[in-house]
Amino acid sequence: MAGMCYGVNIAETEATTPVEPSSEAARRRRMEIHQFRFVPTDVAVAPSLQENGRKRHKVEKVVESKRQKLETSVTISLSPALVVSDEKKLAEIEKESETEVVDLSESGPQSVNIEPEVAFDFPKFGMTSVCGRRRDMEDAVAIHPSFCKENSESSSSLHFFGVYDGHGCSHVAMKCKDRMHEIVKNEVEKGEAPWKETMIQSFSLMDKEVVDYSSGSSASGSDCRCELQTPQCDAVGSTAVVAVVTPEKIIVSNCGDSRAVLCRNGVAIPLSVDHKPDRPDELNRIQEAGGRVIYWDGARVLGVLAMSRAIGDNYLKPYVISEPEVTITERTDEDECLILASDGLWDVVSNETACGVARMCLQSRRPPSPTCSPGSDITVTGAGESSDQACLDASILLTKLALARRSSDNVSVVVVDLRKDL
Repeated sequence: MAGMCYGVNIAETEATTPVEPSSEAARRRRMEIHQFRFVPTDVAVAPSLQENGRKRHKVEKVVESKRQKLETSVTISLSPALVVSDEKKLAEIEKESETEVVDLSESGPQSVNIEPEVAFDFPKFGMTSVCGRRRDMEDAVAIHPSFCKENSESSSSLHFFGVYDGHGCSHVAMKCKDRMHEIVKNEVEKGEAPWKETMIQSFSLMDKEVVDYSSGSSASGSDCRCELQTPQCDAVGSTAVVAVVTPEKIIVSNCGDSRAVLCRNGVAIPLSVDHKPDRPDELNRIQEAGGRVIYWDGARVLGVLAMSRAIGDNYLKPYVISEPEVTITERTDEDECLILASDGLWDVVSNETACGVARMCLQSRRPPSPTCSPGSDITVTGAGESSDQACLDASILLTKLALARRSSDNVSVVVVDLRKDL
C-alpha cells in the first residue's frame, strides 16, 4: 500500500522493503518513526528524489534551516541583551524604553547591551519548603528580588527574603507572605527613618493587619478553614524572620524562633536570636507584663506558646509581642551565603553544620551538562554548576538532613548566595 512520508511518495521503495515481523521491537521502531512524521506547511520536497537517504537529508536540512530562522527572529540574551526583529514591535519598544533596538531581519543575530540601570540585578538563591512529619503545612516563604530601591536617587535594588512559621493554622503565615514585603517597601520609600525603626514599624503594621484580618473586622475578612471551628481565630500566629539584602548591608528582622545565619569565610555567624520564653530577658519581660512561663513539654507562655514573640496570637498579648529584633550587618568580600529557615531545621541542625553543608554545595563542581535543571531557566554548560542550582542543592540537602534527623516540624530553608567575585 502506497503512503506518504515527509511528503514524498514511497510506493516505489516499499516494494523492495522487507516486511518486519510483528514483534515488540518492530512495534517500537514503528512508533519511533511516527514521532517524526511531520512536514512544515511551507516546505516542499522535490518529487524526483527517490532515495531514502537523499530525501531524509533534504528534509533535515530544511527543518534545520527553519529552526535557525526562528532563533534569528527573536533572541533574548540574559547577558543582558535585547534583540528584536518583529517590525510591528520596534516602535512600541523604542517608545517604552531608551534601549537601542536592532532589527535582525537581515543582519543576523546580534547583541545590544542594556544600560546598567535596567540590567538584571537578581540575587542567586535556592528555596525548599516541605510539610515533613506534620499533618498540615503551616510554613510560608516569600522571595522578592529587586522589590524596591533604597531611595529615589539610588539605582541599587533591595532584595527581600522571608520565612514564616505559622502555628494554630496557616492563614497568618500566608498573610505575612502576601503582605510583609509590600509593607516594608512602603516604609522604605518614605525614607524617613533608619532601618531599625523601619522594620519595627513594618512588623507592627503587619501585626495590626493580621489581628484585623483574623477578627473579621477587615474588609476582606478571613476565609481560613479554622474559622469553621472558632469565629475569631485569636489563637493563630506566625514567626517571621525577614532579610533585606542591599549591596552594602544585610538587615535581618526576627520575631519568634525562626533564624538567619550568615556563612562568612567558613564561620557561622547568627544574625538573629530565637525568642524562647525561658531566655532571661524575655522571661523578665513576660513576668513584668503580668504573665507566666510554664514548663509543659518545654517553656511556654502561659503553658501554651513555645515562643515569646510572634505576629498574631492576639489572645496572648501583651505577653507575646510582635516587635522584632533587628540586626544590621555590613557585607564583606568573605561573605559566602545567608541561610534563613524555620525551626524545623534549627531544632535538629546546628548553625555550623548548616553553613558547612551550604558551603560545600556552593564550592562543588560538576561535569558539563547541556540540560536544564528542573524548574530553572539556567542551563549548566561549564565545569562549575550554576550558583542558583548550587543554592537549590544546598536547601534540598539541608531539608533532607533535618528530616533524616527526625525533625517533627515543617521545614523551610532559603539559601542566598552572597559571593561578589562570581
